[in-house]
Amino acid sequence: MNRGQVLWPAALAVLLVALWQGLVVALDVPPFLVPSPLRVAQTLTEDAAMLFGALWVTMKITLLAFACAAVLGVAIAFAFVQSRIVETALFPYAVLLQVTPIVAIAPLVIIWVKDPTASLVICATLVALFPIIANTTLGLKSVNHGLLAYFRLQRASRWQTLWRLRIPSALPYFFGVLRISRGVALIGAVVAEFVAGTGGTGTGLAYQILQAGYQLNIPRMFAALLLITLAGVALFAAMAGLSRWVLKGWHESEQGHE
Repeated sequence: MNRGQVLWPAALAVLLVALWQGLVVALDVPPFLVPSPLRVAQTLTEDAAMLFGALWVTMKITLLAFACAAVLGVAIAFAFVQSRIVETALFPYAVLLQVTPIVAIAPLVIIWVKDPTASLVICATLVALFPIIANTTLGLKSVNHGLLAYFRLQRASRWQTLWRLRIPSALPYFFGVLRISRGVALIGAVVAEFVAGTGGTGTGLAYQILQAGYQLNIPRMFAALLLITLAGVALFAAMAGLSRWVLKGWHESEQGHE
């Protein structure tokens, strides 16, 4: 990553924040409508213990759901590639799971699963699962036909073909979808928290946003939204860095970054 890829977005962010601050001050907008960036920063500092504790809860749910979705998605994709019958039988149900809104599933999951954290993790996993299944399956199938014919000519087993040919071919697709699914898992965790609406000490940022809305504490709402946004950016950056580290030595998609 060169210096311009950091400086230009940072400069634009500073400009937008300054414009936001200037408009709020010039138009004398009350903080219960749109707080100024300085007011949001002040609230973030004053309520740091509560907000960062809630951030940890949301991030824990997101990371657990993301890990579960990655493991399950890869396992299902492997099964799809190894058996056309399995793919034909199960893929329509994976699509059905994807098109069903999480807000319709979450109340049932929360009722059936008594542990709040487990129920939220399941909801977020269901949201993040399908992209991993679809992209990983596509990557496992996107192999060079000449190499596949060579493996067959050498009488390679299904396991050898999977491990030595299909998995390396699928890695760019897999790491690409990880960048998408980590954000989808975060969205799923936040939506599930909204649906659950449970209070107490172990609540995430979604509950803090709900409470701030009820109390018309809009600066705290903006502070919580800022933390969610920064968490999403951090997760994306982590996945992009992991992808670059794994692929830069041999794949064209990352060699151009060097």
